[in-house]
Amino acid sequence: MDAMDPVAHAFSGSAAAAAGLRRVTPLATAALVLGAIAPDIDAVLMFGDEFHALAHRRGLTHGIAAVFALPLFIVPVLVAWDRYVRRRRDPAAAPALPVALYWLAAAAVALHLAFDWINNYGVRLLMPFDGRWSYGDALFVIDPWLWLLLGGVSFLAWSARTPALAAWSALWLLLSWPVFTSELVGASARALWVIGLAGIVMIRWRWRGQGGCSPVRQEMLARVGLGLAIAYILLAVAANAPARREIAAVLAGEGIAVSGRIMIAPVPGRPLAGFVVAETPAGYVLGDWHWRAQPRFEVRRNPLPARLDRPEVVAAAATPAARDFLTWSRFPYAEVETAGDDVFVRFRDARYAGGRGGIPGPTVRLAAGSLSVLDERASD
Repeated sequence: MDAMDPVAHAFSGSAAAAAGLRRVTPLATAALVLGAIAPDIDAVLMFGDEFHALAHRRGLTHGIAAVFALPLFIVPVLVAWDRYVRRRRDPAAAPALPVALYWLAAAAVALHLAFDWINNYGVRLLMPFDGRWSYGDALFVIDPWLWLLLGGVSFLAWSARTPALAAWSALWLLLSWPVFTSELVGASARALWVIGLAGIVMIRWRWRGQGGCSPVRQEMLARVGLGLAIAYILLAVAANAPARREIAAVLAGEGIAVSGRIMIAPVPGRPLAGFVVAETPAGYVLGDWHWRAQPRFEVRRNPLPARLDRPEVVAAAATPAARDFLTWSRFPYAEVETAGDDVFVRFRDARYAGGRGGIPGPTVRLAAGSLSVLDERASD
């Protein structure tokens, strides 16, 4: 996956509503959920050229201006629904407050940007004023523990009716699928997922046996869940700085000069572990980090050269697909292969050099003698 998943975004909005914000105005829950998913409208770019999409995703709809602009599209839809559907069904219902809906949607958009920042894919928070990427490197793009905390809060708040309970059951089965089928998720994480899901179901079952749960109690539990999610995120973010300092010290002790950034990419379901990329003058040093291991940081003995200054790579980098990929890439490097009269340059990002999956860059074919571009295509 290449971005914080829409499920977590929707859960963040619904959990905030369950914690009490739904009482601000009618349709507050809708404003929060729509605001929480609205920035990903730029996903339509993915139906076009994949590298063009990389260069432009998490841009205008994920910058500071979007916090104030996107609600301008959400609120009129909600006001129209309130006027022509909701209050026609119930003329005595209190009208939704447009100003309140606007600020709730804006808060949810801001929450979306914060969630996208916490992973190592990155976000351009200052768009449209500044196109630089920013990375939190705190959690994997899909985090099952946020699903459990935020989704559990939402489940308890909106599963009172039988159709809703059936829909939630189907959703939990769907969310369990990647947890149990992905090779990136370990056995201990799967066991914890089952235990957490069973705990949520038990709470729901107990409430049913007691004839339901009062709104005050629901909101209190929702606030606890939100508080735990926030504490989990803040702890993961705060742990990054001392970890990077320790990695830099270990590399210095081994005579490796770090000339640029150090990334600790989170591992799915394992917030204490990470894949390390450290930028050096020659390229990148790769390694593995785990808070509970001894030693906590282990260097992989195969450094990754960047090769970006080689003439054939410079020529290939001028092609449109390569330019788009390099706009997005954080730790770019190139693989160069000569086959007969052709030179193949494959662009990669070291963020994904430590495991399966990731986003491969384009392959550019050049004429060996002149280094003129013959063609470019997606990498194998």
